[in-house]
Amino acid sequence: MPSTFSAPKVSAWRMALMNASPDRADELAKRIAKQGPLLQNRLNRTYSEGDQVEALTEQLLAAAVDIGLKRSQELWDLDLSRQSKPDWHQQGAVGYTAYVDHFAGNLRGVVDRIDYLKSLGVTYLHLLPFFKAAEGPNDGGFAVANFEVVEPRLGTQADLQQLTQALRTAGISLCSDFVLNHVAHDHEWAVEARKGNPEFQNFFCMAHSQAEVDAWEKNLPQIFPDTAPGNFTYQPSLKAWVWTTFYPYQWDLNYANPKVFLEVVSAMMRVANMGVEAFRLDSTAFLWKREGTNCQNQPEVHWLLQAMRAVMEIACPGVLLKAEAIMPTHQLPPYFGLGDTPGPECHLAYHSSMMAASWVALAEENVSILQAVMQNTPAVPEGSSWLTYVRCHDDIGWNVLRPEAQALGDANHQRLLKASHFFAGIAPGSYAQGASFQTTDLLTAHGTNGMTSALVGMSTAQTSIDLQLAVDRLILLQSLSFFTGGLPLLYMGDELGMGNTAAEVLESRQGPDGRELHRPDWQEALAQLRTQEGTVQHRIFSKLQAFAELRKSLPAFQGDVSVQAIESKQPTVLALQRGTELKGFFNFSRQKVDQLGDDGLAITLKPYGFVWLQTCVGTPARTLID
Repeated sequence: MPSTFSAPKVSAWRMALMNASPDRADELAKRIAKQGPLLQNRLNRTYSEGDQVEALTEQLLAAAVDIGLKRSQELWDLDLSRQSKPDWHQQGAVGYTAYVDHFAGNLRGVVDRIDYLKSLGVTYLHLLPFFKAAEGPNDGGFAVANFEVVEPRLGTQADLQQLTQALRTAGISLCSDFVLNHVAHDHEWAVEARKGNPEFQNFFCMAHSQAEVDAWEKNLPQIFPDTAPGNFTYQPSLKAWVWTTFYPYQWDLNYANPKVFLEVVSAMMRVANMGVEAFRLDSTAFLWKREGTNCQNQPEVHWLLQAMRAVMEIACPGVLLKAEAIMPTHQLPPYFGLGDTPGPECHLAYHSSMMAASWVALAEENVSILQAVMQNTPAVPEGSSWLTYVRCHDDIGWNVLRPEAQALGDANHQRLLKASHFFAGIAPGSYAQGASFQTTDLLTAHGTNGMTSALVGMSTAQTSIDLQLAVDRLILLQSLSFFTGGLPLLYMGDELGMGNTAAEVLESRQGPDGRELHRPDWQEALAQLRTQEGTVQHRIFSKLQAFAELRKSLPAFQGDVSVQAIESKQPTVLALQRGTELKGFFNFSRQKVDQLGDDGLAITLKPYGFVWLQTCVGTPARTLID
C-alpha cells in the first residue's frame, strides 16, 4: 500500500542517522549532502516547488537512509569499494542475458550455470523478468504483478539471495529488469483502482471519454500495431479508458502523481538490498504524458531519472542503472544526463542503432548506414558506457535508423524495408530464416524476429562452405559488439549458434507474440559440443572467449576510452579506432577485401572477416585477433 504522503514533523531520516552506527551515519550524511540538492532540484522541476515536494523529498530521503542502514555488511562494503572506483564496471566487462526458465529452469538452476558463465568471461548477468507476473499473458514477464516477490515457478526470495551471493563470489553482477512505465492489470494497485479507490485510480493514466482518447491517439505511435493496436483500453468498472501503451493488461503509471515515484523508487531500493547490482529500467521513454506530443522523451522523464539516480546514490551507490530507451542515436544522450538539464542519469544505455545498422550492413554488404551511426555516436560522460549487442529478447527495430537512412538520401526508408525483408527470408537470395514482427504490410518495416544463427544463415546452410560463411557472419557481428562496447551483451544461445524456437514449442506457448521465435530453451547437447574442436559450437564459443580475454587484458577496454569511425576506403569495410592504440576493421562483404589503412598498413580481410590491431607508435602493428 502507498506510504502516507505528508511531511513528518521531525525529520525521520535525521532521527534514523542519530540512532545508527557512527560509520554508516557519517557516510549516509555525506551522500545526502552531495545528492540532496540535486534531488530537490529535479523534484521541484517535475512537480513545482511547494509543501508537496518538501514532503516527497523527506520521504525519499527517509526511505534511502532506511535502505542504507539495512544493507548487509557485504553490500555496504561493496558500495564503498565502488564509490572509490566509479569505473569498476568499465574494466573489460562482458554481459550475458537470458530468461531464467529458458536458461536454467529456475533461479537455483542459474546457480548451477555460474561456472559456465565464468568460462565465457561473463562479469554481468541480466536475467529477464523474474518477479511475479500477471496471470495468463504477461509479455514475457514484463507485466509485473509485484515488484518484489519472485515469480513462484522460478523460485523464492531465498533462492534469489542465494543466487546473488553466488554470483558476487564469482565476480558477476546480477542485473534485474525494473519495469517503470506500467504494472500488470492484476497488480494490487490496479485491483484497488477497479474497486473504486480514488487514491489508487490516481496511480494510473486514464481518459474519461472517447473524444479524449482520440485527441491523445492523434500523436501516439503504435508499439504493437498488429497484436495490441491503440494506446487505451476501456475498463467498464472504472467507466474510463486506462492508458495501455503496450498490451491491454499493462496499465501505464501516472508519474504526475508524486506518490507513484515514491513507491516505485522505494521498491527498487528494497530489491537492491536483495543483492541485485544493476537495474534495466524498462520503457524509460514513456514515463511522462504531454498533450500534443508523442509522449516520449519528455523533459520530466530525465528529471525523474536523475532524481532516481540521486536517491540510489544515497542508499546503494554500487548499483548500476541502465536505460532501455530504444531510440534513434541523437535521442539517447539525455539518458546519460547530456540533455538540457545535465546531471548524472543512467550509467548504461543500449546502442540499438548500432545493433540494427550492423544487420543492415550485412544485408546490403555496405557499411554506409553503420558508419553514419558510428560517426553520430557521442562520447558519454565519465563513468558511463554504451551497451552493445547483436540480438536480445526483443525484435530488431528498424525505425531507430530512420534519421541516418534519410540523411543518406533514402527519404522513403526503402533500405530499411529491404533489410527487413531480407532477414524475414522473403527477399530473393536471402539466407536468413527470421520473421517480420508487428506488420503484415509488405511496404512497412517495423521489426524482425529470429535468433542470430537463423538470421545469419546457419539453419539454411546447404553445404560446408555455406555453414562456414554463416558462422563467419555471426562472429563478425560479435567482434564488432565486443570491440565497440563499453559493455557487450551476449544473448543466451548465441555463443553456441543456437537456432530459433522449435515449431512445436511455439505452439505450446501462450499468446501471439512473435518474439517467442527467438526465445528457445537451453540445449545442453549443443553446450557440450563447445569443448570439442572442429565443431561449430567450439569455434564460436572459443572466439568469444578470446574476445573476452582481450577485453580483460588490454588497457584500451578499461575506463573511458572513445571509439571513433576512421576512413576505410572500402564501402564494405567499417574501420574503427579505439583509444590511441587499437584499430578494428570489419568486412561486411562475401568477397575478400584488400584494405589499406590510413598509415599505409595493408590488410587482407577474408569474406566476413575482421581484425583487431594494436598500433603502438614506433612499432609495427600487431594482430591481436582475426
